[in-house]
Amino acid sequence: MNRVVITGTGIYATIGKNREEVTDSLYQGKSGIVIDPKRTEYGFRSALTGAVERPNLKGVLPRRERVGLPEQGAYAYMATMEALQNAKIDEDFLARNEVGILYGNDSSAVPVVEATDIIREKKGTIRIGSGSIFQSMNSTVTMNLSVILKLKGINLTVSGACASGSHAIGLGYFLIKQGLQNTIICGGAQEINAFSMGSFDALGAFSVREGEPSKASRPFDRDRDGLVPSGGGATVILESYESAKQRGAPILGEVLGYGFSSNGEHISIPNVDGPARSLEMALRDAHLNPEDIDYLNAHATSTPVGDANEAQAIHKVFRDIKVPVSSTKSMTGHEMWMGGASEIIYSLIMAHNSFIAPNINFENPDEYSEKLNIISETTEHKIDIFLSNSFGFGGTNSSLVVRKL
Repeated sequence: MNRVVITGTGIYATIGKNREEVTDSLYQGKSGIVIDPKRTEYGFRSALTGAVERPNLKGVLPRRERVGLPEQGAYAYMATMEALQNAKIDEDFLARNEVGILYGNDSSAVPVVEATDIIREKKGTIRIGSGSIFQSMNSTVTMNLSVILKLKGINLTVSGACASGSHAIGLGYFLIKQGLQNTIICGGAQEINAFSMGSFDALGAFSVREGEPSKASRPFDRDRDGLVPSGGGATVILESYESAKQRGAPILGEVLGYGFSSNGEHISIPNVDGPARSLEMALRDAHLNPEDIDYLNAHATSTPVGDANEAQAIHKVFRDIKVPVSSTKSMTGHEMWMGGASEIIYSLIMAHNSFIAPNINFENPDEYSEKLNIISETTEHKIDIFLSNSFGFGGTNSSLVVRKL
C-alpha cells in the first residue's frame, strides 16, 4: 500500500481568494457573511450568504474554454491553478503523467434556469448556446478542468451533498493507496448564486439573523437558528509519497485515514450513530486512537439538530478526551459541496502555523456542546494530526484524518 501525501493546496473562498488571505482571516476570526439584496428582492426567507467575487478569466483562458465554465467552475479553476503552482506541477508534468481529477459538485443551477427561461420565452432551443450543456451538467467541474489541463488520469465528479469535497479526497486517497494512480487533483466547488439556494431556503434551514450578518453563523451555540449558505472552490493535490519524493515536491501533509457511513434514516435530519461510525472508521483506518487527534474541524453548520447530533457523536467517540474542536463554518458559512475540501485546507493552514481558528459566535453552550472542548478564540496550539468531518443530505458521512508533514 502506498502512502498518500498532500503536495499542494489552493483556495478561492469567501474569507480569501488565496492561501495567504485565508490564513489571515482564519487567524483573525474574520467572517465572510453578507446580505444579498437579490434574495430580498426574490422574497427569500433569508438573504444571508457568503460572498466572493467571480474571477474574470478573459485573457486567462481562450473563449472556447471559458464558455463551458459555470460560476463554481471558475472558482475551481482558480483554486486548482494555485494548488498546482504550490505543488510545483507544470504543463510538462501534466503532459508526461497520468494525472487524475476527482472533484465534489452537486448542483449547477444558473445554466439550467437560464436555458429554461430561453426555451419558454423563445419557444425553441437555438438561442441557448453551445456552452450551456457543459455548464449545466453536474460533472461540469471535472469535464472542464480535465480538458483545460489536458489530464489523462481518472476523471470523475463526486456527488455526495455536503460531504462531496471530503469524499473526493477520500476516494483519491484510496486510488493512490492501492497504486491505481500516482497523482490526483481533488477538491470541491460550490456556486453561491441565489437560484442555487432557493429550494434550500424553502426548507427553513437558513439563519434569519440578518441584523448582524457576521454573527449569524454560530455553530454549537445555544442560540443558533440555522446555517448560512456559502461557497467557492478548494483544491488539494494528492500524490503517492514515492512520486512526490522522486520529483522533490513540497509535502504538506499525509492522509492517514478515511471513514464513511450512511445514516439510513431521515433524508435531511442527521442522527448520532452514522457520524460516530464514520469517525470510528477513519480512526481505525489511520491506526490511531482518539487521544492521538490534536484538533477536530467539525461539520457543525449552525443548525439546531445537526450540531446537537454531531456534538453527541464526537462525545460518543472521544468520551472524556477533550480534543480541541471548532467549526470554521462560523466564519465561512456552509460551503456545501466545497466544504469537505476547504476544511482540510483550513486545518492544514492551522497545523502549519500552530494555531486553532476560532469557532466565532460561540457564546453559550447547549447541553451537548458543553461536553466538548470548543475553541471560541484564536488559540496557539501545536497540531500534528487532525480530523475533519463532513456530513450531507441523505445521511452521507465522511471523516478524514490528516497528519502535518
